[in-house]
Amino acid sequence: MTTDYIPTADADFSAWLNNFITYANANLAALSLVAADLAPLQTASTDWSTAYSDNVAAQAAAKAARETKDATRKDAEALARPLVQRLQSQGTVTDSQRQSLGVNVRATTRTAASEPTSRPVATVDTSQRLQHTIAFVDELSPTSRAKPSGVSGCEVWVKVGGEAPVDPSELAYLATDTKTPYTATYEGADGGKTAYYMLRWVNTRGERGPWSQTVAATITA
Repeated sequence: MTTDYIPTADADFSAWLNNFITYANANLAALSLVAADLAPLQTASTDWSTAYSDNVAAQAAAKAARETKDATRKDAEALARPLVQRLQSQGTVTDSQRQSLGVNVRATTRTAASEPTSRPVATVDTSQRLQHTIAFVDELSPTSRAKPSGVSGCEVWVKVGGEAPVDPSELAYLATDTKTPYTATYEGADGGKTAYYMLRWVNTRGERGPWSQTVAATITA
C-alpha cells in the first residue's frame, strides 16, 4: 500500500503545505509553473493557517477551562463534605431536611434475611486418611464460593456406615460452617465405611433451607 505524501497530523500538514508553496514559488520556471498556478493554493493555505491557529487556541482555552472547572469543583466538594458531616451528626436535623438537602438518609431498620430456598451442592475430597474435606457451593451459583444472601452458614450432617439414609432423622449433626470447605475427621474403626452427607443453608435468623442431595464417600483407612 502506497503511503500518502500528505501528512495526517495537522501540525505536520501545515509544515508540509508551507514548504510546498515556498519551494514551488522559488522554482516556478524550473517546475514549468507560473504564479497563477499557485494562487488558489496560496489562498487556501492562508485560510487553513488562520483556521488552524484558531483551533489550536480554542483547544488550549478549552484545556485551561477544564482544569479550572475541575479545580473549583474539588474546592467546593472539600468545603461541602465537612458541612454535611456536621449536619449528619446533629440530632436536630430531620430525615425530611436531609432529603431536601440531597444528602444520605441513614436507614434505621435492617432488612430481615429471607428463609433460604436454594440448596448446597457438596463434593468430598477423600485423599487424606481418615479425613473428608467437604466443599460446598450454592446450586444457583455453582462457580462461586459465596453463600446466598442472608445465609450465615451451612449445616453439615452425616450418617456413617450402613445403607444410605432415607430420612434426615438418621443423620448426626457435625457442624455449621461459615466458610467452605469443612473438614471431618474419623477414628480408625471407621476406616472403610461409607459416610453419607447432607447439607442445608441456615440464615442469620436461624431459619433453615431445603436439604441437599445425599453425597456418599468412603472413609479411607
